[in-house]
Amino acid sequence: MPVYLRLGEIPSKRHKIYRKPSGELYSEELMGNMGFVGPSSLLYHVRRPTAVRAVKVVREIKWEAAPPEPLRHRHFRTKQLAKPGNAITERVPLLFNNDVSMEMVRPAESTSDFYRNAQGDEIVFVSEGEGVLESPFGSIVFSDGDYLLIPRGILHRYRFASEKRLLLIFESAGYVRTPKRYRNEYGQLTENSPYSERDIRGPQSLETHDEKGEFRLIVKKANTLNEMILAYHPFDVVGWDGFYYPWAINIRNFEPRVGRFHLPPPTHQTFEGDGFVVCSFCPRPYDFDPEAVPAPYSHSNVMSDEVLYYANSEFMSRKGIEYGSITLHPDGLAHGPQPGRTEASLGQKQTNELAVMMDTFRGLHVSQEAVEIEDRDYYLSWLDS
Repeated sequence: MPVYLRLGEIPSKRHKIYRKPSGELYSEELMGNMGFVGPSSLLYHVRRPTAVRAVKVVREIKWEAAPPEPLRHRHFRTKQLAKPGNAITERVPLLFNNDVSMEMVRPAESTSDFYRNAQGDEIVFVSEGEGVLESPFGSIVFSDGDYLLIPRGILHRYRFASEKRLLLIFESAGYVRTPKRYRNEYGQLTENSPYSERDIRGPQSLETHDEKGEFRLIVKKANTLNEMILAYHPFDVVGWDGFYYPWAINIRNFEPRVGRFHLPPPTHQTFEGDGFVVCSFCPRPYDFDPEAVPAPYSHSNVMSDEVLYYANSEFMSRKGIEYGSITLHPDGLAHGPQPGRTEASLGQKQTNELAVMMDTFRGLHVSQEAVEIEDRDYYLSWLDS
């Protein structure tokens, strides 16, 4: 969980009279999850955040699961996805269940709409690009390799400063958090955690807007995109404090663990949600015993689907993948190094792989869009040539 943060000017007590220089009251807003008992923050607006001029439905979101096919390992080449689209409304679904989805978009514009996901938390992996994530809480500067954690209900906007832009999005029905085993009973990340609070970047550079007009906000709720025209600029916060806000951590600040012999994938866990986990595979030395086998052993995904996004073209146990590849190894099948990869790993000193893994504890649906970019012979790649 993020730590307590405070930005801007706030009164000495909660729910206390707090006036502008003009004598008018600031508008107080409590934002948090699980009603009034979960993590929350208290914000102070120049104007009422409830002032809306107009509303309409943009469109219903209907993700189509591909028809059932024989159970097999699968490989999707995301480089073949269609041309760039809207960062918010044209995300391409790839894999999904009731707990989590994996989507991708190559934003066409340098600035996105104002957006609020009112039905899920988001983990946004910046595979390519740099810029600023703006919100009423302040700004977070991001670059490639950043995970952007955006809790449910937080209004935000992307401003890109680069021509190359590629986002991988995990949308979670539950609250995304740091793994429980990394935290002590007080919520602090322990010395055994592969990252610390120093690696977590919260909002900075709080810029207060006091503008009246028409500001378009897209809200996702009940699998529908809605348009709301706000009467005031949404970034009108003069101060806030609390535990509920967007935050970021770069995959390169995850400290990989190395053992004398091979360590299992949970060693690389980075986040947990309800029904899934996310792991980071980063450059690291290989296992250091002279008799160690660096490549992972074959294993069966019992009660788990394993998904890997390859953030570069190197991976110790895989052949035939490329930057942007996604592999799905479903429950019910064993998987492991492809022929020749175990032998080739012997004696190697390090790996430069960079990958993001999602393990789900309920089966995933493959979208129709993913089928269209599938390498349909991938399951044959374990046969000896």
